[in-house]
Amino acid sequence: MGDGGMSSLERAVLALEGRGWEAPGAKERAVREELGLTPVRYYQLLNALLDTERALAHDPVTVNRLRRVRDVRRAEREE
Repeated sequence: MGDGGMSSLERAVLALEGRGWEAPGAKERAVREELGLTPVRYYQLLNALLDTERALAHDPVTVNRLRRVRDVRRAEREE
């Protein structure tokens, strides 16, 4: 584990989310090439990570943005 109890993989996931993605498929390609994860596994890890206080403490801007996006998408599905 690294700073704040976060693993290097968890920090890498949050860092990847903080980057801008212009081309379709670029993010999924980066997930596979840089992290060695399938996109499905990546999003599973990301969603679990968003619910932790250590992620919020590590990168509050990214985590709060992603929580808001997730909440909006959940609300849209429930309509």
